[in-house]
Amino acid sequence: GKMDSDSDDNDGSSSEAASLSGSGSESEASLHESNSSSNDDDSVEQFNVNLQRVRENEFNVNLQRIKVNDPEATELAGNGHYNCIEYMTDEGWEQLGRDISNNTHLKDVYLYEGAMNDHKMSFFCRGLTRSNSIQLMALYENNLSIAGVRSMVPFLQKNNLKGLNISDNDILSEGLNLLFQALSDSPIEDLRVSNCSIESIALASGRLPRNLKHLHLDGNNIKINADGRNGLAKLLQGGHSTLKGLWLSNNMIDNEGVAILVDILRSNTTLTTLALEHNNDITYDGEMLLLKLVNNLSSIKATLQSNHTLTNLTMKEINPYGEYPYQNDLSEEFQMNINVATQINANEGNLVAAGREKVVVSHLDSQIRLELYCLQDLDDSLYSQIDPLHLPEIFSLIWHRHGHEELYVALSSSIMSLFSTVDRKKCIRQQREYHAAHVAEHRSKMEELDAELAAEEREEVLEEEIAYHTAKLENLQAVLAEVKRTKGDEMGVGSGPHSNKRRRN
Repeated sequence: GKMDSDSDDNDGSSSEAASLSGSGSESEASLHESNSSSNDDDSVEQFNVNLQRVRENEFNVNLQRIKVNDPEATELAGNGHYNCIEYMTDEGWEQLGRDISNNTHLKDVYLYEGAMNDHKMSFFCRGLTRSNSIQLMALYENNLSIAGVRSMVPFLQKNNLKGLNISDNDILSEGLNLLFQALSDSPIEDLRVSNCSIESIALASGRLPRNLKHLHLDGNNIKINADGRNGLAKLLQGGHSTLKGLWLSNNMIDNEGVAILVDILRSNTTLTTLALEHNNDITYDGEMLLLKLVNNLSSIKATLQSNHTLTNLTMKEINPYGEYPYQNDLSEEFQMNINVATQINANEGNLVAAGREKVVVSHLDSQIRLELYCLQDLDDSLYSQIDPLHLPEIFSLIWHRHGHEELYVALSSSIMSLFSTVDRKKCIRQQREYHAAHVAEHRSKMEELDAELAAEEREEVLEEEIAYHTAKLENLQAVLAEVKRTKGDEMGVGSGPHSNKRRRN
C-alpha cells in the first residue's frame, strides 16, 4: 500500500494503489474505462496527464468534504505534482492542518513526493496539533530535514497514529531520535524511516515508542558499533520489547555489527523478521554468525539454545528459480541453511519444539550435519555428546525420520565414538569393586560355614567321647558285677557249719 515507499514498483500510481473513497474513485474508474475504448492515437503520456487531473480534482473534493467533517471522507492523498498543492499558501497549509485536527473521520493522510518541505510543514503543523482519528500518515519524498520533524513534534505527541512513513527525507540520526522521543507514548506500530541519511541507532534520550512492531531503517548509512549497541539492546531485549520486524538492508553494517546483533538476538523472543541484504561489508564470518544464531551445531545444547523466534532472516538474495548465478557462492549456501532453520521456526511455532526439530533435522542426518559443520567450521563430535543409555532412542528416531541408510551410518559412527570415549581406569575400578564385593560376600559365607563345620566337628568328638565313656562304664559295671558275684560265693562257703549248728540248737 502507500506505506510501502521501498517497493521497486513505487511510482506515482503505485504509491496511491489504495482506492480513494466516494466520487473520486468512480471518476478514476471512468477514466480507465474511457481510455480502454479510446482511439489508438491517445498516448500513454496524455493518459497520465488526464489521470493526474482526475486525482487532483479528487483531492480538492476531499478537502471540502474534510472541512465539513463528511463521514465518508476517510482518506486524503496528494503529491507535489498537483497544482493546488504546489501553489498552496502558508495560510492554506495552516487551514488544512486545522481542518484535519477538527475532523473526526479522516483515517489516512498521504502527502508525498514534494507535497511538503520544512517551510510548509511548519505552517501545516501550526494547525495540525492533534487528531484522534488519523491512523496512518505517509510523508515520504518531501525534502524534509530535522527542522520539519521538529515542527511535527506537538502533533506526534497527541495522536492515535498506528503508522508513519517519513522515508526518503534527510532527517539524519537526530531526526530519528526526535521521532522516537515524540512517539514514545504513541500507539504507533509501524515506523518507516528508510533512505533518511541516518548513521546510527544510538538513542540520545533512551526513549522508544512502547508499542512499535515494525521499524524500517533500510537504505541509510547505519554502522552498528559499540555506540549503537545500547539503542539496539533497548529495541530488542528485555521483557518490554515489542519489535517484530527490523529492516536494515542497504546500510554499512559489517561483521562487528553482525556480532552485536547476534549477541542481542540470542535472548530475543519477539523479533520475527530481520533484513540485512546489501550490506556489502558483511563477509563469510558475519554470515556464519547469522547461521549459528538460528542453528548452532557446536553442540546439541547449543542447537537447543539457538534463536527459535526468527522466521525471516535475509542477508542474501537467492535466485528464485533455484539456479545459482555463481556455482561457488558460499553466501547462498549460508542463506539457504538459514532459510531451513527459520522455516522450522515458522512451522513449529513453539520454541522447545523448534529446537528439538533442528536437532533431528541437522544433527541426525549425516549429510546435512557434514554440510553445516563445514559452514560453521566444526568437527564432527555428535556421538561423543550422547549418553550411551540414550542411543537406542536416538537410533529409533533416526530410522523413523531418515531411513535405514542413516541408521547404518549412525551405528557405525556411534560405535567408533563409544570406543574412543571409554575410560579404562574407570572400567578397571568398576570391575575390581564388583569382584571385591563378591569376595567379601564369599568370605562371610566361608566364615559362616567354618562355624557350622566346627560345631559339627565338636558334636562328633562329644559323641565319640560319650561312646567311649559309655563303653568304659559298661565294662566297669560288668567287672563290678563279677566282683560282687565272686565275693558272694566266698562268703557263702565259709559260713556253712555255723549255720547248721544254730538250726539244731
